[in-house]
Amino acid sequence: MARGGTDCDTAPHYPHQITPVSIMVSSSSEPLTDGAPAASVPRSLQDVVIRLAGNSQDGIQTIGGFLARLAGRSDQDVMTYMTIPATISGGPSIFQVRMGTGEILSAGDQADLLVAFYQESYASHIGFLRPGGVLIYDSDHVKIDADDHRFTPVGIPITGRTVEAVGGSSKDKGKNLFVLGLLARLFELDVAKLTGLVKDRFGGRSEDILRNAMLAFDAGYGYPSDNLRQSFFRLEAPAATEGGRPKVTLDGNTALSYGLIAAGVRYGAGYPITPWSSIMETLRTELSKYGGIFVQTEDELAAISYALGFSYAGHLAVTGSSGPGLSLKMEALGWGTMAEIPLIVINVQRGGPSTGMPTNVEQSDLLQALYGSHGDTPRVVLAPKNVEECFYVALEAARIARKFSTPVIILSDQGLSSRIEAFDEPELEKLMVDPKLNLSERGLDFKPYPLDRITKHATPGSRIASGKYPTVTGLEHDEMGHPSGNSAMHQKMNEKRREKLKALAAELPLPEVYGDAEGDVLLVGWGSTWGPVREAVGRLRAGGAKVGQLHLMHLNPMPLGIDAIFRRYRHVLVVEMNDPGIYGFGQMAMLLRAQLAMPHIASVAKTDGLTFKVNEIVVGVNKRVDLNREGARA
Repeated sequence: MARGGTDCDTAPHYPHQITPVSIMVSSSSEPLTDGAPAASVPRSLQDVVIRLAGNSQDGIQTIGGFLARLAGRSDQDVMTYMTIPATISGGPSIFQVRMGTGEILSAGDQADLLVAFYQESYASHIGFLRPGGVLIYDSDHVKIDADDHRFTPVGIPITGRTVEAVGGSSKDKGKNLFVLGLLARLFELDVAKLTGLVKDRFGGRSEDILRNAMLAFDAGYGYPSDNLRQSFFRLEAPAATEGGRPKVTLDGNTALSYGLIAAGVRYGAGYPITPWSSIMETLRTELSKYGGIFVQTEDELAAISYALGFSYAGHLAVTGSSGPGLSLKMEALGWGTMAEIPLIVINVQRGGPSTGMPTNVEQSDLLQALYGSHGDTPRVVLAPKNVEECFYVALEAARIARKFSTPVIILSDQGLSSRIEAFDEPELEKLMVDPKLNLSERGLDFKPYPLDRITKHATPGSRIASGKYPTVTGLEHDEMGHPSGNSAMHQKMNEKRREKLKALAAELPLPEVYGDAEGDVLLVGWGSTWGPVREAVGRLRAGGAKVGQLHLMHLNPMPLGIDAIFRRYRHVLVVEMNDPGIYGFGQMAMLLRAQLAMPHIASVAKTDGLTFKVNEIVVGVNKRVDLNREGARA
């Protein structure tokens, strides 16, 4: 196949690595077209933010995924952000990629490069492009404001060139691959790796699909852009590293799925719901390779009941859903708490209540996870901070579920579920758990629910030396599990279920404080707010404020000693994506105020369905705290 799109006589050169070049930004604000010269001034940048704006049918998520995975395979840091419409018919969608040679903690507040496929894409997202940035737009569909001189506009007939390359019968399908090829040329990306990713993605389909994909890619790569390249940002080559572990590039749901497998989970059940479904699909495919099974059930109640059955049989099992599905699981989850069955329950949070915004992010299920059941049902709740921790939080959940014989809820969220990041490959040879049934004989004194020790069930089929076999029930019970209506026994069993969580809290390490160890403000977060909060701490400290960050993975129970850390700051602001409610406090802020009785705990909260921008946090802090006045007083 000839490279170079419509020009089959010449093949463009394919570079095999990103070269260290200063970033060039055009000083011209006139639209650039085929062959137009571009006056440029050099600039330097370690990372770049690319926003692709179009419709979900255009496959812009595919472009972003290719760019993210290429960055990961090129030893660059990468983070993505995406939105997709909540309707089956599709609609406006974006995919944002931030990649570079430094540590990347957020998807970026502003874009350096915006690709607009349609007029609506241009109108809705031009405000996100930073002054001096570059706008690439499909001149077949978009008319720009010629009086807007803040950006460098580049008009390219994306639709027409794609149709010309692939053929009229395909209409404008393949525009995403055309843009991918264009970006590969402009940024001098490693095309050998990139085309390998394309072939991996489409190679399993028909030969025609792969051929058309490569034709569209070649057309974009071969677009006359030598003059345009002086207007674009080029990433510096990553520093050479020796002896480090190779990187993997995954989204949060995939990382969580493989974390469960590494933790020895081999059985599970679930029901489809956005944005949990991809975990279910991965487990359905992968667990059978390890001798396990994942069952898609008829509804949410059946799913958790199956999972409880697997765990009762001696296999730590998993079920999961999003907020609405977790509501339906609550009755059975109460049974699991009463029976003290080890179980992992995943909630990939989304906007709510009800159907809410199923493709947008929110952290509004915290109180549901802790208290969304009848009676006193103490349970463990964890939350990963990024994609890498999605993998490791599964290991921690499995450890706790087994050791303390209890259900454990993992609160992920929509932002993490689809976000792609690159991180060091886990040392699987050290982490993999080989699950084995414990069918050893239990002694004469065996009791599954001893009042003075943590519950340890006997796997069905195990021999009990006393001949007295236990019962597992949702009724209150005695130490052998037999139903009991004794009021004193109920009081003791409630204490038993409570005290084991207190024992867990006592063994948890305190999270490290990042930034200033004492001073003006401590920013507290949980879940996916970690990266933007950390960048916000850097900006606030650069302005002269004494600011620290504390991020929680163990949400219930929390490590002991947090109160001592809070006392070292004048203000404690909890950053979370849920509503501040009628009293002005988000869900975590409310929990901390109730637990610690500290009036200087307040909230920076929002529910717009979008992840936090760094500047939103900075502005939120400044609205609540007069750092200039307090700095002068200090």
